[in-house]
Amino acid sequence: MEDKTAILVIYTGGTIGMIKDATTGALKPFNFDHIYDQMPILKSFQYQIDFASFEPLIDSSNMKPSFWVKLAMLIEQHYEQYDGFVVLHGSDTMAYTASAISFMLENLNKPVVFTGSQLPMGVIRTDGRENFLAAIEIAAAKDDNVAMVPEVSIFFENQLMRGNRTTKFNAERFNAFVSGNYPPLAEVGVHIRYHKQIILRPNFKKLKVHTQLDFNVSILKLFPGISENVVCSTLNIPGLKALILETFGSGNAPTDAWFINNLESAIKKGLIVYNVTQCKSGSVEIGKYETSIDLGRIGVIGGFDITTESALAKLMYLIGEGYPKERIAELLHTSIRGEMTVQA
Repeated sequence: MEDKTAILVIYTGGTIGMIKDATTGALKPFNFDHIYDQMPILKSFQYQIDFASFEPLIDSSNMKPSFWVKLAMLIEQHYEQYDGFVVLHGSDTMAYTASAISFMLENLNKPVVFTGSQLPMGVIRTDGRENFLAAIEIAAAKDDNVAMVPEVSIFFENQLMRGNRTTKFNAERFNAFVSGNYPPLAEVGVHIRYHKQIILRPNFKKLKVHTQLDFNVSILKLFPGISENVVCSTLNIPGLKALILETFGSGNAPTDAWFINNLESAIKKGLIVYNVTQCKSGSVEIGKYETSIDLGRIGVIGGFDITTESALAKLMYLIGEGYPKERIAELLHTSIRGEMTVQA
């Protein structure tokens, strides 16, 4: 008799795990020890489903990199015992966490599916129930005894997306996430349709977990009328090692001499400046327009179609690994976890 497929559900906090107290009517965290009483349909899966809850639970707005380390280590601790993992997480910072975990888990050969909801599990119209059930089914899915989706992903409103390609774009609708530069890995309707050709394939190497993140990274979003004082204040943050520059369109920025000169000076002092578009889809192409030529000349690194969330996680990971600046620049131009499409 074959062993049951085993899934570990990790509840970190967030809307999906909240139910109404029968006495007060206030929302309170769900007790997953009684999940089979609340959702008897889980028994029909014929999986071994175990649960682990963070203590204390974390609202995703309070998310910190130290939490990412804790989550990565928890997955590492149970990696050999389970066929897949479902992470229940608040939606506000889910794209950041999924991106970070994708870089921290090298040689991942099992599914790590993040999901959450816009309405609490205990509300009648909740989207949490369907998201939860589908995430479990996806985490358990195999093809010829090999995981169907052996990568970090996010499942929301009938779509499975690569975790480090996503951004939360809607605070009210059930389809809260968008993957503007990469198609869904799977779509859920009457059937779950996996798009195998775009899913990362397992390499069957031993999992390697990276927990040395460097937090000396910041983000500067450009806007019309941005002042020299704002730019210089950001560039002169004590201990800053890397700056994500959120530019206009395909990587464009002001051509004012003060702007270019201050950036150039910071880069010469060792600061890594990574150019990421503010747009939800599309790619940075330094030099496509005159307004980005100077950025390339002074050493700003183009991020192609990487998201801001993924850029932040990638820089924290690469700097934390202790790579020299030249090597980091190379890897920022390289897709190492499927996080971007590199253009020739």
